[in-house]
Amino acid sequence: MLHNIFSKKVRKINPNKVRPKIIADIHEKDSLILAELKANQDIELRVQSLEIGDYQIGNTIIERKTTSDFISSMINKRLTMQLNQMQQYEQRFLIIEGKQEDLYSKINPNAIRGFILSIITNYKINIIFTKDYKDTANYLITLGKQQLKPKTEISLHSRIPKTIKEQKQYILEAFPSIGPKKAEALLKKFKTLNNIFNASVDELKEVLKNQAVTFKNLLDS
Repeated sequence: MLHNIFSKKVRKINPNKVRPKIIADIHEKDSLILAELKANQDIELRVQSLEIGDYQIGNTIIERKTTSDFISSMINKRLTMQLNQMQQYEQRFLIIEGKQEDLYSKINPNAIRGFILSIITNYKINIIFTKDYKDTANYLITLGKQQLKPKTEISLHSRIPKTIKEQKQYILEAFPSIGPKKAEALLKKFKTLNNIFNASVDELKEVLKNQAVTFKNLLDS
């Protein structure tokens, strides 16, 4: 039997693999974006009626506008209503699909710039500009995959601590190999910084394990 080298190999879906779920509004059912999403076996696509937005991924809502849609909905105030509705979600994206120069060809460019800045600053909505439906689909797929990644703890050193507890944790995180979890564990066990700094190596080992000696030597040096 001759093997057809031109035939496409269909990749089987692993039933045990956790795939990100993308919910598309039913009004998008005839769009080319949905065809791209359906063809991707790394995601789970569900089409249903969404009261807000065109796509939902976890706690993220996405409204999609072509450049012509953006201008018309900006003029008739429909987009303003949609932006207000999107505030119900923790994360919000507005996708503007098409050539950016088309945005500035039919209306005063400064009006467009002002409205885009208002969306970002006043409505706290991120804007993504995409070239076409394929680019839009790829952004949705990438966003879906990012939802599955575990959220890493944010160290207090990324911001200025305000409360006493945060200030204590901030000081502890300045020591080598002590991150948010270990700093919190030390404070939970010893309550105060003074108790931590005066603790014996054996006591510190309950939290710091092999790093207790290094931590104690640094305090005594």
